Amino acid sequence: MNSSPIPTHYQPSATLLSGRNILVTGAGDGIGKVAAQSFAAHGATVILLGRTQEKLEAVYDGIVAAGHPVPILYPLDLELAELAHYQLLRDSIETELGALHGLLHNASLLGQRTPIADSDPAQWQRVMQVNVTAQMLLTRAMLPVLENADSASVVFTSSGVGRKGKAYWGAYAVSKFATEGLMQVLADELENTSSTRVNSLNPGGTRTAMRAAAYPAEDPATLPTAASIMPAYLYLMGDDSKGINGQALSVR
Repeated sequence: MNSSPIPTHYQPSATLLSGRNILVTGAGDGIGKVAAQSFAAHGATVILLGRTQEKLEAVYDGIVAAGHPVPILYPLDLELAELAHYQLLRDSIETELGALHGLLHNASLLGQRTPIADSDPAQWQRVMQVNVTAQMLLTRAMLPVLENADSASVVFTSSGVGRKGKAYWGAYAVSKFATEGLMQVLADELENTSSTRVNSLNPGGTRTAMRAAAYPAEDPATLPTAASIMPAYLYLMGDDSKGINGQALSVR
């Protein structure tokens, strides 16, 4: 699994994702919101998954107002969801759309930033549930509709602390190491048997609410916006990245 770089200054075509259906978790805010908008702007029908109905509705309204393909709303709390909820979503996608061409795992909990010795086991479990278990269950449920597509892309959101552990990052860092492992195992399983490719992407420091919570003393103006990193997300969701599988990629 050698690293494959994302092309520098990648310029996606306006119709890159036309006719494709893409599910985005955490679509109500931050990178997930901007990714959903960007995918729709390039022709995709986007399934907006998140836990806050009002935020999802705002994203929905913006996409429709811009004249892009009408998205689908799917409110779901990943901390509470079980396999049956994901199976219902899969069945709905298959009935309404036929196939799923992309899955962006964006939703994550930051959790506590504290020494392991002081960590709250309940908070640890919340982070693992949302950042790891929910991603596995959702991916497991979506595999049949991903296989219905002529080509499909699954992108897991990673982090620098999921590739090199750092003190006090606790459950979040460990969950991102697990995310990398989940990506590698799934990519290897599908390598020779499927047209679905699986990769992870580390967006790096980005101007989001989660970043502000993690680094309260940091000036957000010094960070790239979510919109500025979208070429990497578009590249991985479109067919220009066919053949890239099992890679731990970074925006920068």
